[in-house]
Amino acid sequence: MATKEDIRSSRRLQRRTLAPEQILAAGEAIAQHGVAWAETISPGPAATYAVYVGVAFEPPTLPLIEALHKAGHRVLLPVCEPGRQLSWVYWTPATLFVRSAYAPIDEPEGERLESSVIAGIAGIFMPATAVDRDGNRIGQGGGYYDRLLQGLDASGQRPPTIAVVYDDDLLPSGSIPAEAFDRPVREVLTPSGVVRLDDTAGTV
Repeated sequence: MATKEDIRSSRRLQRRTLAPEQILAAGEAIAQHGVAWAETISPGPAATYAVYVGVAFEPPTLPLIEALHKAGHRVLLPVCEPGRQLSWVYWTPATLFVRSAYAPIDEPEGERLESSVIAGIAGIFMPATAVDRDGNRIGQGGGYYDRLLQGLDASGQRPPTIAVVYDDDLLPSGSIPAEAFDRPVREVLTPSGVVRLDDTAGTV
């Protein structure tokens, strides 16, 4: 079995081969399917979802953020804090971004809320470099989301969680080595739709 770093490097190289129009189309499709997933989680407007801003060759998530907002939902975006922890800021179209002090990303300005806010929201759209059909996920290597999910799981308060990847980033069962601190996911959002890993034949 390949190591996580080998898989992460391989997926990053593959993503770099995507043409700009492919990335744009992926972002639009992810937004469409993501809003549909949100409606199955919490029908009607005014739910709150945690999302993130896809950067570089990650699947674009700004169309998803904007579509959720347009549908009447509230959106929380993460901010990296010391100790590999996350805080959260509510996003609006007027939100400004600044460079993170802890990661090579831009983060939203605004009032920072502790991660306890996530326990009461409708769902989490989570970044991933790859996910296998057992639900094992590889992130960017920082461990921020594994720590977040570990705390939510320990309290029994994890909202529905879906990992966002390109179609080719969904790997066969047994592809990703699982470690004790890893937190599996049961659903994956791709440009082709939502894959439920307990019923991989079903997509929406």
